Amino acid sequence: MNVLVINCGSSSIKYKFFAMPEGKVLASGSVEKVGESESKSKQKSAAGEIVIEEPISDHSAGLAVIRRMLTDPEKGAIRDVSEIDACGHRVVHGAERYSDSVLIDEGVLEGIRACNDLAPLHNPPNLTGIRAAMELSPGLPQVACFDTAFHQTLPEKAFLYALPHEIYEKYRVRRYGFHGTSHRYVAKQAAEMLGVAPEKADLITCHLGNGCSMAAIKGGHSVDTSMGLTPLEGLVMGTRSGDIDPAIIFYLARKGFSVDDLDAMMNRKSGVLGLSEISNDIRTLCEQADGGNKKADLALDIFAYRVKKYIGSYLAVLNGCHAVVLTGGIGENSTAMRERILSGLDQIGLQFDAEKNQAMVGCGGAISKESSPIKILVVPTDEEVAIARDTYKLVSKEA
Repeated sequence: MNVLVINCGSSSIKYKFFAMPEGKVLASGSVEKVGESESKSKQKSAAGEIVIEEPISDHSAGLAVIRRMLTDPEKGAIRDVSEIDACGHRVVHGAERYSDSVLIDEGVLEGIRACNDLAPLHNPPNLTGIRAAMELSPGLPQVACFDTAFHQTLPEKAFLYALPHEIYEKYRVRRYGFHGTSHRYVAKQAAEMLGVAPEKADLITCHLGNGCSMAAIKGGHSVDTSMGLTPLEGLVMGTRSGDIDPAIIFYLARKGFSVDDLDAMMNRKSGVLGLSEISNDIRTLCEQADGGNKKADLALDIFAYRVKKYIGSYLAVLNGCHAVVLTGGIGENSTAMRERILSGLDQIGLQFDAEKNQAMVGCGGAISKESSPIKILVVPTDEEVAIARDTYKLVSKEA
């Protein structure tokens, strides 16, 4: 079965094309700057690389370009679009409606739309991409994979906020958590690396990129996670503030900041970008910090400190664990940030090995000492193959 995995953002489309169940990548690519005059589309496959620079008016036009690249006579991956057997879509928010991936029908489309106000930056483009794919290939099975689904196992004591209960009952305001597909994937991979059955693995997973989240995983199930009602809560991120005193919002509102001003500040102008006043890119900040820039150094320290705090709290929640797992662009590649986060935790069972850490870039393995009671693992994430597996499983079951 050939499965096309699509991840639609507000102005971009990323995709991978798999042969399943092997999980072999036949092609991967992206369409950038959708809706702009300087759109750029690119694809890599065994046959070569394709780059197209032409205006892409909307997501439907973007998917049409993806079809052109996939079926390119010289550098494509297939001869005809009929060779695509199913599409899997990343959907950020499924609220309490979805605890697993599902085949898409009109009811699911309405369910996704109903969550738009909970993820206004993510769900609308996700939905647009699904509709565009359905129009492009009518009758092709489509599957939705939700970032929130893996965290639907959180107990009430972890997902409820200490607000009047009617706020939850009426508006479903609660902790949902995100990056669930990534946390689920790396948890399974980590269990295999440890030689532990996935349903018995106790882990702390750290997805660290421009967006960051952590999860406490007990017996293979998420029991707590750092992101909340939206992806704004929790760790310090590239441009997002993470945890703050909520009264700051009231204070700034009384100083004249509008709701939109505060939304933009917390989501797009805060995090390490706001702290450093330089960049949201950890690589740039590491270079600046090495060169003596104090704001960059402080931003990195605050980033690492917040991760340390969550590791400590989740060790308490789990009463110990098999391993702490790092993934995402920073978790997989930034040796400097891993050292800032993990140094000085020996007394709580995490014995960090600096030499192993330096050797572990872009690959997976242990960066803890052999004697460490709790292992420290780097596990590259692959959300796309996880979505492809879910899609293959659901479509095969229906066939």
